[in-house]
Amino acid sequence: MMKEQKEIRDDQIRVLGEVEPQGFFERYKWIILIASAVVVAVGALLLVLNHKKQQADTVHEPALFEPVTTVEVVTDVRKKLGIAVDSLAAGFTELRDTLINDIPLRLYIPHNADMSLHIGRMDKSDTSVVYVAQAADVRADNGGIVGAFVLKGVPRAWGLSKKGFCASIDGKVTVGVAENSPLFEQATEREGYFFRQYPLVKDGAVVDNELKGKAIRRAVCDRIGEIFMVETGTPESLHDFAQALADLGVDQAIYLVGSSAYGWAVDATGTVHEFGEDNYYKGRRRMPKNTSYIVWRRK
Repeated sequence: MMKEQKEIRDDQIRVLGEVEPQGFFERYKWIILIASAVVVAVGALLLVLNHKKQQADTVHEPALFEPVTTVEVVTDVRKKLGIAVDSLAAGFTELRDTLINDIPLRLYIPHNADMSLHIGRMDKSDTSVVYVAQAADVRADNGGIVGAFVLKGVPRAWGLSKKGFCASIDGKVTVGVAENSPLFEQATEREGYFFRQYPLVKDGAVVDNELKGKAIRRAVCDRIGEIFMVETGTPESLHDFAQALADLGVDQAIYLVGSSAYGWAVDATGTVHEFGEDNYYKGRRRMPKNTSYIVWRRK
């Protein structure tokens, strides 16, 4: 019995041993093929990446006489510039400083405040005021207001020499550029406010003006429905100022009297920030009776 079992085992060994041994390639051919394919794919990828790098190095290669300027593309998320404020909070003006095209700009963003117009000297003791700046120009010949002007429903001037306009009707402020605007009539019918000034930005594009020279510039702007005022920290041409506003993302903007024209803003802490010359109309220099102001008062 044991001899028979041994013979069976020997026979099994003999039969298995009769099979021809496989070569190395036959035994590992699939592994070799897969590894080769991976090496080829990696090599092709490295060639493509190296080619792209060479192209990029060629495009941005530093040059001696005509250096390439790298421009960073910034996605405009079109968010409001001002902070979020509780509608029940007391009105104030948010001040923000920024730099556009090497031009320092100060933004005055009113919160919980309504816009109106005023003619004549402002009362600095009026605690309801959170921002005030000179609005329309005054004629040199007769002292009248330059451009159409409506004061609480009463027309005070009808000129169309300037295409920029700003209106406040039923608490809604509109800034725009147009030769004719129905808002003039609406302001007269609904006890609103309306004035005209130089146009600076229309639908996001710069509007050229004939006004030359450099001075401190101011403007009232509309950016995605957010109304705010802007002032330059340095004397600028009107064109450069308008370009800075357009690059800020402003949709509509019109001019406010700049240079030494006096005004102020009140921030959330109650601090008063003055600009211009407070004593400009003191002494022998008299303020024109039709000097007008854009005013924001707490609701």
